[in-house]
Amino acid sequence: MLWKLRARVGYWLARRLLGWRWWVAQPRAWRWMQGQYARMANLGDRQAQSFYGHLLLFRGQGLGAREEGVRLLGLAARAGDAKAAYQLGVSSLAGSTRQPPDGREAVRWWTLAAENGHPLAVHRLAELYRHGGEGLPADPDLAGRYAARARELGL
Repeated sequence: MLWKLRARVGYWLARRLLGWRWWVAQPRAWRWMQGQYARMANLGDRQAQSFYGHLLLFRGQGLGAREEGVRLLGLAARAGDAKAAYQLGVSSLAGSTRQPPDGREAVRWWTLAAENGHPLAVHRLAELYRHGGEGLPADPDLAGRYAARARELGL
């Protein structure tokens, strides 16, 4: 039980230190901070998985770091994190060096994000169904439904 408290305190401190430019520029401190993020994410904390997944996806060094970021975002999205699900939809539609763009996968993630309250996911679903995407034909009926829902949400 004490190790979980230590992990939470370390994660909290590392998140606060992220705002200090000087601290982040120190290689040893940055490695420690990443260790705190990774430990909390490995303990199953959804918020830490989403945060560290985004960090690795956008700032990770190398393909392995980015793939770990996608894995962590997937865990967070399945646990109900709308921001992580939205980002996975964006990544699916963009494709990568290992996967071509996949409209169906983007729909799957954006639907999950929309169900968890992400308003931009609803808008992107409407656009995707309006124009179609990689492996996904246009569907005016679904596009209209999602567009109406986006208008209800103020988009």
